[in-house]
Amino acid sequence: MNAETLERIYQELWFQKKEIEARINQNEHYGLDQGMNSAIGELSGYDNHPADIGTEMFEREKDIALQGVDKQHLNDINRALERIEAGEYGSCKICEKSIATERLEAFPTAVYCMDHQPTMHSSQKSRPVEEELMDGNMRNRDQSSYNGYDGEDAWQEVSQYGTSTPLDHYVEVYIEHEHRGYVDIVEGFSITDASGSSSGITQITHNEAYRLKDREERIQDGEDTLL
Repeated sequence: MNAETLERIYQELWFQKKEIEARINQNEHYGLDQGMNSAIGELSGYDNHPADIGTEMFEREKDIALQGVDKQHLNDINRALERIEAGEYGSCKICEKSIATERLEAFPTAVYCMDHQPTMHSSQKSRPVEEELMDGNMRNRDQSSYNGYDGEDAWQEVSQYGTSTPLDHYVEVYIEHEHRGYVDIVEGFSITDASGSSSGITQITHNEAYRLKDREERIQDGEDTLL
């Protein structure tokens, strides 16, 4: 890289540095120097529903993100200026070969050549931070070995009322005669009648409980009396 090109890149970096510093100082670090309650004119946010300040919260999060981008860019510029002053500018950090002049003119803070530029946007590295705290109770239970209520059971229940297309046959997407009230077969032995049949037992028990509850409510309202 000749001295003229290096001087032009140096001036461009210096201009970007001053521009970012002026922008941060002018808007008081994107308004983050002022507390959120003061910014929105609230004495306290504890007695407000989160939805009442949803817009303000979004704007505050956006300001934090914008400030983070500016600070990162400013740090990259400062490191590039230091490399220029140390005579190390324009070399790839990995292979130590010269970075193309066209690349440096378009991206003055570049520290890698095109062949060794790390992937900046990787879906594998941008997973939600909440996943680091998730335990087994919150993970997927749709495996065939799981013998409890899972996503398949939930789908069978809601699919009875229709799906996204009118061409479906509802009887084919859910199990109509699936046992209710128990999961394992051995559990069904405790709710059978004298002949060993459990057909309708759980449903009868369920309906009887509703009738008892309804009778208790009517008694409390004075609409019925105990015999």
